Amino acid sequence: MRVSPSEVIVLTGPPGAGKSTVARMVVEDRSPSVHLHSDDFWAFIRNGVVAPYLPQAARQNEVVMNALVEAAFAYAAGGYRVVLDGVVGPWFLAPFRTRADATGIPLHYVVLRPDEAVTLHRGTNRGPDALTDEEPLRLMHGQFADLGPYEPHAVDSTHHSVQDTVRAVLRGLADETFLLRPQALPADGE
Repeated sequence: MRVSPSEVIVLTGPPGAGKSTVARMVVEDRSPSVHLHSDDFWAFIRNGVVAPYLPQAARQNEVVMNALVEAAFAYAAGGYRVVLDGVVGPWFLAPFRTRADATGIPLHYVVLRPDEAVTLHRGTNRGPDALTDEEPLRLMHGQFADLGPYEPHAVDSTHHSVQDTVRAVLRGLADETFLLRPQALPADGE
């Protein structure tokens, strides 16, 4: 039996933006679906893990992102709608875009971006296994402050309820607001 590929949705933003909560609800919108929680992929590293927000974690982060790309597109190729939640800044998008272009599987990029005060409030009040230190939370919030060409992919969830944020995300997915179009390939000889 031949299965039609589905799509990959990268749901991102700083810690405390509500990614995991929103991802769980977006997954419920369609069946079959997969929720890839990127924090789990860092937790798989049992010895030698480096906090991902530190500069010396660059190589580790690249490896984890590549593992996420492989998992996300494998599920999508099998017909599952994939919602990947994690801190995936534009600087990490290249391997996702390359795989999407190679496979033709649609790739959506959604950035939940509450203001800094809300991010800090939510981030510092999370569970014991979550990053709750203000300094890295501020740093990561700042990294999503200016998305350049990806600015239309941002959802300001500062004053939204979770349900309103989910509705905004689903609406943007349906009307392809968050779809990353295939990248233009250089012409022969360029």
